Amino acid sequence: MPDLSTFTMASTLAAIIGIAIGVMLPAIAMGWAISRAMDALARQPEAERAIMRTLFIGLAMIESLAIYVLVIVLIILFRNPLLEYLLP
Repeated sequence: MPDLSTFTMASTLAAIIGIAIGVMLPAIAMGWAISRAMDALARQPEAERAIMRTLFIGLAMIESLAIYVLVIVLIILFRNPLLEYLLP
């Protein structure tokens, strides 16, 4: 039987790596989307409403990805479903 502290350490490390990647990539995507929206606004200021509406919907979708990652990482940290296989 594997040591419980090793399993806990490995799952915590996986959670840390998961949250780091899962927050970093949506942050990069949000910055890229905002940059492109500002570029589009500079080119066509009369299309401000359509651009901003599309930008906010896109940012909400990107942010939901980061929230899903957070939920999964919290599940791994506080209620690991694999832990019951290690306990007698």
